Amino acid sequence: MYIVQIASECAPVIKAGGLGDVVYGLSRELENQGHSVELILPKYDCMRYDHIWGLHDAFTNLWVPWYGGAIHCSVYCGWVHGRLCFFIEPHSGDNFFNRGCYYGSNDDNMRFAFFSKAALEFLLQSNKRPDVIHCHDWQTGLVPVMLYEMYKYYGMEYQRVCYTIHNFKHQGFAGVDTLWATGLNQESYYFQSDKLQDNFNPFALNFMKGGIVYSNAVTTVSPHHAWEARYTDIGYGLGHTLHLHQDRFTGVLNGIDHDFWNPETDRYIPSHYTKDNFEEKAKNKKALRERLLLQDVEKPIISYIGRLDDQKGVHLVHHAMYYALHNGAQFVLLGSATESSINNHFRHEKDFLNNNPDVHLELGFNEELSHLIYAGADMIIVPSNYEPCGLTQMIGLKYGTVPIVRGVGGLVNTVFDKDYDQTKPPEERNGYVFYQSDYHALEFSLERPLKLWYNNPEEFRKLALAGMEYDYSWNHPGEEYVKIYDRIRHKW
Repeated sequence: MYIVQIASECAPVIKAGGLGDVVYGLSRELENQGHSVELILPKYDCMRYDHIWGLHDAFTNLWVPWYGGAIHCSVYCGWVHGRLCFFIEPHSGDNFFNRGCYYGSNDDNMRFAFFSKAALEFLLQSNKRPDVIHCHDWQTGLVPVMLYEMYKYYGMEYQRVCYTIHNFKHQGFAGVDTLWATGLNQESYYFQSDKLQDNFNPFALNFMKGGIVYSNAVTTVSPHHAWEARYTDIGYGLGHTLHLHQDRFTGVLNGIDHDFWNPETDRYIPSHYTKDNFEEKAKNKKALRERLLLQDVEKPIISYIGRLDDQKGVHLVHHAMYYALHNGAQFVLLGSATESSINNHFRHEKDFLNNNPDVHLELGFNEELSHLIYAGADMIIVPSNYEPCGLTQMIGLKYGTVPIVRGVGGLVNTVFDKDYDQTKPPEERNGYVFYQSDYHALEFSLERPLKLWYNNPEEFRKLALAGMEYDYSWNHPGEEYVKIYDRIRHKW
C-alpha cells in the first residue's frame, strides 16, 4: 500500500508531545511491513533541522488557493531517520510557521487549516495518489472534509482517510472565516449538527468533529480510551458524534520504539540486561543512586517520570513521594511542570528535602537520566487523571520496573493487577492498578508492592519478569492499522 501521513509533528524533527513519537513509530513500522510511507509536515522555523538528511527542493511552485487568491509555497524533501518527509513552507505575510513555536498562537486554527489545504493541494498538483491518507488530531481535521467536499472532484475520488485522535481535549474551533479561506464557503451547509457545527456552540466549527464525520475510519490511541471518549466526559463533548459514527470508530493501542527503549541495548545505561540475567538490573540501581546522591541501602526505589500537571494526577505524585519516604522506600522524580504554581510547589519540596538521602527531584527533562531511572528503579507510578494511551508504563514493563497505575485509558489495556485482575492468569499479571483518585486508593496500591518487595523478593522478581514478557512494540499496532487501511480501501 501507498500511505501518506499528514500531521503537525514527527519525532524527533518536530516533537511537542507523544503525537510526534506515534507518527514516526507507526510510519517506520508500516515501512518494515513492506508498505510505502511518506509524511507531509509544516516547515517550522524552529524544528530540529539537524535530524533531517538531504533536505532539498521537491516542489518549488505550489500555489495554494486561499480566500480569493492563492499563497505561493515551496515544498522541501528530506529523510528523518529513514522516513521520507515533505515540508511545506508558505511564502506569505502571515508567517504561518515562522513563529518560533509549534503551537500557541492566536490564529492556530487558521495556520493548520492552511496546512491541511496545502497538503491536499500538494498531493493534487504533484500527482500523488496514496491508497490511504492518515491524519492526526485537530490540526488535520479539515483534510477529510476538503477531500470529500472538494478534492474528490479534481481527481482524488479514490483516496481514503484514517483519522487518529490523540487528545480529545484540544479540538480546534473556528468561525465562518475558515470556510471562506479554504474555499468550502457554504455557511448554511457546514453549520449543521451532522457536519462541522460544534455540539455545544452553534456559532463555532469544530475541526475534530469534521475529521470524525468525514473520515472512513476514526481511531484513538487505546481501546479503553475509545470507550471513555464515547461514554464519559473524557470525550469533551464529542461522545454523541462518536456514537453516530461508532461503526467507524475504534481504539488501537500505541506502541513504543524497542530500538530506543530496550535494556539489552540501551546506550544510556551502564549495565545491559535481559530476562535471563535480570540480576544485572541491580547495577543500574546502584549507578542511579550514585548519580543522584542517594544512600546505597536495601530499599526499593519508586519513580515518577512525566509532566507535572493535573492530567498526570500531580496531587497523587506528591502524596506518593511522602508515602514512599515514610514506608521504607526511596523516591526519584523526573518531570517539568506546565504551570508556575505547580513548578513553585515542587521547587519548594526540592529545597525542603534537599538533605534527605532517600529522595531526588529532578525538575526538567533529561533524556539520558530518564533511561537510567527506568533501568534503575524497582517501581514506577503513573497516577493519571486521564491517560489516552500512556507510554511510561509500557517502558517500565520493558525494563522490568513494576508499574503502579490508575485504571484509566491505555493504562487499563497494558497493566494487569497482580492480586485482582480477572482477565489474566496470575503468571501473566504485571503490576498494580487503582481506580479512585483519592489518597487511600493510592496508598493501598503502593502498600502491596512494598510489602511484596520486602517480604517475598522472589515473587516481586517474578512480577517484574512477567512485565518484560509483554510486547508493546509497534508490531501489533502496525498490523491493526494495516487491517483498517485494507478495510476502508474498498468502501466509503
